[in-house]
Order: sequence, then C-alpha cells, then structure tokens
Amino acid sequence: METARYGQTISINGVRFSFHPAGHVIGSAQIRVEHKGEVWVVSGDYKTQDDGITTPFEPVKCHHFITESTFALPVYQWQEQATVMQEINNWWKKCGEQGKVAVLTAYSLGKAQRMIQNIDHNIGPVFTHKTIESTNSVIRQQGIALKPTTLVKEHHTESDLKGAMLICPPSAIDSALAKKLGPSAVAVASGWMMLRGARRRRAADKGFVLSDHADWKGLNEAVTATGAENIYVTHGYSEILSKWLKEKGLNARALEIESESDTEG
Repeated sequence: METARYGQTISINGVRFSFHPAGHVIGSAQIRVEHKGEVWVVSGDYKTQDDGITTPFEPVKCHHFITESTFALPVYQWQEQATVMQEINNWWKKCGEQGKVAVLTAYSLGKAQRMIQNIDHNIGPVFTHKTIESTNSVIRQQGIALKPTTLVKEHHTESDLKGAMLICPPSAIDSALAKKLGPSAVAVASGWMMLRGARRRRAADKGFVLSDHADWKGLNEAVTATGAENIYVTHGYSEILSKWLKEKGLNARALEIESESDTEG
C-alpha cells in the first residue's frame, strides 16, 4: 500500500496526481489530475464548514471540476457549527435532568468524531458503540488527538449511563444493547433534518441540522473558488445545480453516475 500526503505529487506515465483536503471526514481528499497543463479536480464528498477535527476543505484551481451535489437546493443552509453543538448540549443536559440517556446517532467515521470533539464533556460521560470505538482507536493510533470516550458494554447498567451521552450508528438503535439502556431519548444529527418530517421518518425524538456535506452556499462558493471553465455535477441534485450554474454563465452539466447515496448526510 502506498500513501501520500496532502499536496504531494505522484507522476504516472506523465500524468501528475495529488490529493487535497475535502473537509468531509478525517482523511478525505479531492483528487487533482494534471496532464500537459490541463487540470481536472474530482471533489468527492466535501464540506466547506471547518468542523474542528477534519483538515479543512481546500479550493484547488483547475480547468475542469467534478462536484458532488448532495444538498444542492437553496433550502439547505447550515447554521454555524457552534450554534448546533450548543443545541445538542442543551438537549443532553435536559435528558440528564429527566433521568434519560441521550442517544445520538452518527456514522462511525466522520460524524461520530465530529460530535466527540465538539460536545461539552463536562456535562457527563461519553460512551460509544463498538463500531465507533474501533474507528476511534485507529484514529488515535494515527496521532490525532480525539477527546476521551468509553466503549459501552453489556455489563454497563442504567446507573453507569445516568447523565451520559451514547453515540452509536443508526443501525444500533434497535439492538439488544439499546433496549437495556433504560429511559432514553434518541436524536439524529443530519442535513436531512432540515426537511419537515425527516425526524418522524427516522423515529427520533429530536433532530439537529448538521451535515458532513457542503450546503447550497458552500457548493456555489467551492465551484467559484476553483475558477474552473467546465463544471460536472453528480451525486445528488445534479440537474438542479447544473441548471443554476448555467444561468450564472458557467459551462455546467449533470453527470449520471451510479453511486451509493449518503442517507445520513
């Protein structure tokens, strides 16, 4: 296996490749490809909001830019992260006052570490599901300073979890472990929580609008910052974003590429 630092150039048959921060999750990268002076950049998933643990998104100048469009609708406008984290902290405190465990769902890589790093650990202990804690262990082994967490185990009782935050993947909500928590409240942090009814469909008590993807403003700013002459839009509301960019005078078109959708956002 070969690794490369952000910004390090690798040449293969006269083509120059380099990786640049995407800001999506820890280690995520855009790919820059240069041949005979022509530059392409493939964004992958990205967010322009600095989350405090992921290397922030870096605009890369290019002639051709392939961008995602997961949240490419004007309705998707994210609040500052600090504001959302304060909402989560207030909810967590309220859960403790009501004698409930605060259960927050998050992807094992990305959203989970973002939560761990930014919630207020003075409120109570932070427990994590085994899949998240396994990911945390790998991240810590890479020298990344992630705040402390405790792996939740079968022997933990309601008393152990009193006033705690439990971060787990969405799939664990209906597990046997979840049923042993005692009184609890479940929250989802996702960009999809911006839409009315999304929380109800996920059977959650609370929804927080927080995404690991760029919002409408972020997508537009990222496209502009590249200075690209040609924009290719995929993975999301590609037709809508490409039409909008065309109306702004850019050469944009939607690409039809099969990919797994990011259901949590």
